[in-house]
Amino acid sequence: MLRLLCVTAHPDDEAGGFGGTLALYGERGVEISVVCLTAGTAARNRGGTKTDAELAEMRTCELGDSCRLLGVKHWEVLGYQDAHLADADLPTVVGELVKRIREIRPHVVISYGPDGGITGHLDHAMAGVFATVAFQWAGRSDRYPELGAPYASQKLYYATTEYKLPDRQATGPPVITASIDIGPERFEKKDQAFRQHKTQQPLFEFVRKNLDRPPLVEVYHLACTREPQRQKFETDLMDGVTEE
Repeated sequence: MLRLLCVTAHPDDEAGGFGGTLALYGERGVEISVVCLTAGTAARNRGGTKTDAELAEMRTCELGDSCRLLGVKHWEVLGYQDAHLADADLPTVVGELVKRIREIRPHVVISYGPDGGITGHLDHAMAGVFATVAFQWAGRSDRYPELGAPYASQKLYYATTEYKLPDRQATGPPVITASIDIGPERFEKKDQAFRQHKTQQPLFEFVRKNLDRPPLVEVYHLACTREPQRQKFETDLMDGVTEE
């Protein structure tokens, strides 16, 4: 069985950023895991919760509802401080991701790039930084030997974009090297997965509008591979991946 790991910053990223891709590969029988670094407690939209603890519990439950709809088999929230991932200790966060990579043994890892994706969100950017270092270090016997046997995933992709949102900080989106055709049914599943995050209801229509530009595709940048290879344009993140 092929395995895919998605590393995100907040509950709802798995849907808004990667939902069509997760739904597609879930349907194809790929075993999908999502690791979310924060519980999203810095969100302005709080769903009537009174405390950060209440919001964290609700958003974690919403993540589960979204993941089940998308066909994700395993998910967890690591509980780092929302809006402060840039202040988190890099070796500590990377160690947690290395541990998961060695346990899950994903053939492919997807995350944001250091640009922070279409929103340029700093937490998204840091999720990509942590995921990139973990991708490299998980396969090394001289990094975190106490966290299990080394395991090297075969590919790391960054979510990227064909357009920019207005009134955002400057970013340099990674070059598009892969385009995934999610089709109309998976687009609707992606939208419905985002709507499982009921605390974020005020964002539903805004997000759908931007999900629809351009429609029915999610685009990626192939950032790293286990084995050296020349760049080629892809339409399948599992292209060239071998089962182990």
